[in-house]
Amino acid sequence: MLSAAHDILRHQRAPGNQSHVDPGPIPIPHNGSSRFDCNSVSTAAVLLADILPTLLIKLLAPFGLHLLPYSPRVLVSGVCAAGSFILVAFSHSVGTSLGGVVLASISSGLGEITFLSLTSFYPRAVISWWSSGTGGAGLLGALSYLGLTQAGLSPQHTLLSMLGIPALLLVSYFLLLTSPAPQDPGGEEDTETAARQPLMSSEAPESKPDSGSSLSLQERWTVFKSLLPHIIPLVLVYFAEYFINQGLFELLFFRNMSLSHAEQYRWYQMLYQAGVFASRSSLRCCRIRYTWILALLQCFNLGFLMADVWFSFLPSIYLIFLIILYEGLLGGAAYVNTFHNIALETSDEHREFAMATACISDTLGISLSGALALPLHDFLCHLS
Repeated sequence: MLSAAHDILRHQRAPGNQSHVDPGPIPIPHNGSSRFDCNSVSTAAVLLADILPTLLIKLLAPFGLHLLPYSPRVLVSGVCAAGSFILVAFSHSVGTSLGGVVLASISSGLGEITFLSLTSFYPRAVISWWSSGTGGAGLLGALSYLGLTQAGLSPQHTLLSMLGIPALLLVSYFLLLTSPAPQDPGGEEDTETAARQPLMSSEAPESKPDSGSSLSLQERWTVFKSLLPHIIPLVLVYFAEYFINQGLFELLFFRNMSLSHAEQYRWYQMLYQAGVFASRSSLRCCRIRYTWILALLQCFNLGFLMADVWFSFLPSIYLIFLIILYEGLLGGAAYVNTFHNIALETSDEHREFAMATACISDTLGISLSGALALPLHDFLCHLS
């Protein structure tokens, strides 16, 4: 959805057209006097639609959402993902498209908090694989949208071609993911048998006897305070990188190139996701204890690219490509190392609650960046 943000805001089908063929873009009016090629609405609007429902879900999670069974949560996540593709694909207006983005946000937020909590039932190494998977998902989403649209497929048909992904999510959870070994198994044979059973044929884990569901408010507050050294740097990292992604990408436009403005935007998103995937998959090679260093570097990236938007001193788009790749590397490294450090430092009875609580960090940073990117867009796009 973020890769499609420029198209969602700038290209919409004529309201009277009921065919399944996209007749082409209808430009939304924008300020022609500006030195930037701006949409009338910033791509940060798509970011906010994509992140605010996730923020709400994650805020509610520590206060009872995590008590709901895992399987229904996964089912709702898959259905919302499919609904988002269909609604945006057949939308005739920006408002309806943003409604589809909201469905994608519900799917993403509910899915992330569900699976991160679920990692507490498995060996700690699964956090690395989870992080790699989320990085791969971002790269697959951005690369598939870029590749299919570059190949000539319309944005509508590109979105519809993604409908198999929610189905794979449900199949992988109910049929491929094995049930975790019991906490107090009767023997090695029982443990091995339980671990080989898919969740569809066994009882899905719902809660550990001494996990987050049984913690008092005082215990939850104590755990939350202990997480702040991890949460604050991750909030800053995601604030800086998504301010860049949804506030500045659209303004980093190089004219007189073979790539159109929309194509440049898609390349930015794809390269960012490539960096995220590489660093989220790097935990076995490189572990970072002090994630605040990554926050400082990402804030420097933001300041540097903001200066380039204002002064236009970078001569080539390929320099922007390198910076965006580096930006993705910092963001992915901050994510995977934060959750790895939390898994190492929290006790077994607190880990499920800690994972569910800490995942609000990236969402909070992204929400703040989207809120600030909107007025920045309006300010810059009204400059002559």
